Amino acid sequence: MFNVKTLAAGVAALSLMAGTAMAEKVLRIQSVLPSTADEVFMLNEFGNDVAALTGGSLTIEVLPAGAVVGPRDIMDAVDAGLVEGGFAWTHYWGGKHSAANLFGAPVAGAGVGLDNIAFLSWFQYGGGKELYDRLWDEMGVNVKGFMLQPVGPEALGWFPEPITSMDDFRKMRFRAPPGMVGAAYADIGVPAVAMGGGDILPALEKGTIDAAEWCCPKPDSVFGFQKVLKHYYLQGLHQVVVNADMYVNGDFYDSLTDLEKKALEVAANASLSKSMSYRIFENGKALKDLTDNHGVILEDTPADYFTEYMAAAKRALQAAADENEFFAEVWQSQKDFADIAVPFWAGAQASNAGLGKAHADTLK
Repeated sequence: MFNVKTLAAGVAALSLMAGTAMAEKVLRIQSVLPSTADEVFMLNEFGNDVAALTGGSLTIEVLPAGAVVGPRDIMDAVDAGLVEGGFAWTHYWGGKHSAANLFGAPVAGAGVGLDNIAFLSWFQYGGGKELYDRLWDEMGVNVKGFMLQPVGPEALGWFPEPITSMDDFRKMRFRAPPGMVGAAYADIGVPAVAMGGGDILPALEKGTIDAAEWCCPKPDSVFGFQKVLKHYYLQGLHQVVVNADMYVNGDFYDSLTDLEKKALEVAANASLSKSMSYRIFENGKALKDLTDNHGVILEDTPADYFTEYMAAAKRALQAAADENEFFAEVWQSQKDFADIAVPFWAGAQASNAGLGKAHADTLK
């Protein structure tokens, strides 16, 4: 295991030796993903906006996974200044602080019905961003965070045959995300197995697991799950909201001008909207391809899944709140927001969801 801080000191020394011949600042961001991922495409879009807003005084260079450090070392590398920035899903750092889960993937919509749009309302206008800015100090890292990319809602997943109830589901060895989300599956008796995205298809082919989830139609199809499994369930609760974000070394951020800091903020807000818009269309095209050309069958999720998983999610959330004061504060903020916003938002969406489903049914 390398010493991040020792390497960082060496990099800093080399940077000083290079002098200040270039007025431009380069923010190198190492991603946890390969350069071909949709998230990296949108991260480059964010970088283009930053460069345009600053007149080129601040530019973004996106480094692929593994370019400097391993994916799980990115936060430590940014904290130490080994690389100026990192990009991952917020809940990757749940091991450093449990509250990261509430910003990255609040299980079952934080147990109160938050979807990705309602989450952004909480984040931008309901006190979420102020709590998010405190997360890094609570975590003990020298980092400034920017939420960039909402993903979701994620599909329940892929199955070898239809499941009509949770009893059917419990017979499946199921790839699920790690942490609180996977623990909720285990709590209701689903044999949940955590593994990286690239390991899922080989595990399915070998029979190590029977069913799996990863994300959404486009990234799922890129991994090729449709080659093995044909029954696809879109409606799930485990990751209704998923957010990816960027971490900037605190010292690097402090060195920026006010205009450059504002450019990061404005471009980040734009990225929240652009990423959501991009993914709706991309996932729609991918789903059409899966059903039209790969024999994938869309199924309806059994009703008892929702009641059982929601109960397990609430137990997990309450247990985490009991253990950590900041987690409890963030979750309470989400619940207070939901008491006001969700009755409106859920009620207003009901008719449109019904109309949309009716239109989708005509296409089958």
